Amino acid sequence: MKVTVYKASTREYLYVYVSEASGLEKVPTALLAQFGEPAVVMTLDLEAGQKLARVCAEEVMAAVEDKGYYLQMPPVVG
Repeated sequence: MKVTVYKASTREYLYVYVSEASGLEKVPTALLAQFGEPAVVMTLDLEAGQKLARVCAEEVMAAVEDKGYYLQMPPVVG
């Protein structure tokens, strides 16, 4: 599955993964409003079992297929 990763301009370490084909069109407007100006970080060809920094590829793929996006929140400190 090809996905594009966008980072938020309003909050550090806030990312959204979306299908490369549909882009941000399936991300809710309210969520996009919190992102400020989304910036493309990278495009990935995800496969089951692939390691990502903070989440498994299967979780991202399932969310993108089900909801149209996967939201990666900043790490909890403390």
